[in-house]
Amino acid sequence: MGTENQTYLTEFILLGLSSDWQTQILLFVVFLIIYLLTLCGNFLIIVLIHIDSRLHTPMYFFLKNLSFTDLCFSTTVIPQMLFHLLVMRKTISFAGCSIQMIFFLVAGCTESSLLAVMSYDRYVAVCKPLHYSTLMTQRVCVQLVIGSWASGAIVSLVDTIFTLCLSYHGQNIINHYFCEPPALLKLASEETYKAEMAILAMGIVILLGPVSLILFSYWNITSTVIRIQSGEGRLKAFSTCGSHLIVVVFFYGSTIFTYMRPNSKKINEGDKVISVFYSVITSMMNPFIYSLRNKEVKEAFRKAFGR
Repeated sequence: MGTENQTYLTEFILLGLSSDWQTQILLFVVFLIIYLLTLCGNFLIIVLIHIDSRLHTPMYFFLKNLSFTDLCFSTTVIPQMLFHLLVMRKTISFAGCSIQMIFFLVAGCTESSLLAVMSYDRYVAVCKPLHYSTLMTQRVCVQLVIGSWASGAIVSLVDTIFTLCLSYHGQNIINHYFCEPPALLKLASEETYKAEMAILAMGIVILLGPVSLILFSYWNITSTVIRIQSGEGRLKAFSTCGSHLIVVVFFYGSTIFTYMRPNSKKINEGDKVISVFYSVITSMMNPFIYSLRNKEVKEAFRKAFGR
């Protein structure tokens, strides 16, 4: 399997984040805690928004969908990573690798679109408050969420087709902890230029497009907030924008670095660490940065749990 040049691969071997057994145990504990926090935080947001009528607003509708996306996003990567940290031979079938890549891309690209939608929602709320109820109707909100999932599915389909249509035989060792296009392209047995160009084009659409909209939205929000007379109002708005921009830097910065640079045949340890930011860390951070700090969510939590 995968040792003769003309034998097409049926499985891959993932090297993971470390080959040292003690380090792997430490990583297992760390990522298990992160995954449990991700599950609890995002599931709590979904439940609170569902049961509390005060949170039935466009902003929280988008946050509920973001939490669901984060659950899907992290679950495509972390459970397998945890399993591989406890076993010596870290294998994944070609079919399993393909399925993981598809669902990872759908969830990740959808999250990118949703973050842009949420920034637009905040832009309308702060900069055009008198038109908010007419611009952000329930129908528009549903269409924006469906559009986010559709864009994620389309980009995932394009990236996956161009990646999996290449031939893979010979080397079957992936120097990574999960299957994603940049890592898989390094094992391709033929020219990868077309696949790289397709992934770059999709990156422009699903990464640079949303991040440009986010920066535009927060620039206008900041300009509007500066004109607010209340110092407390300015401080609250800047605090909110600042925390949201942290997510933007973590998620988009690490993803753009991975997906929008020339492909090399080697992946170093630093590249894998950068991948952790968008595949693991942001899904844990989002509930705490976007929702659990909000006064309305805290009140909903006290009401739901009697505290």
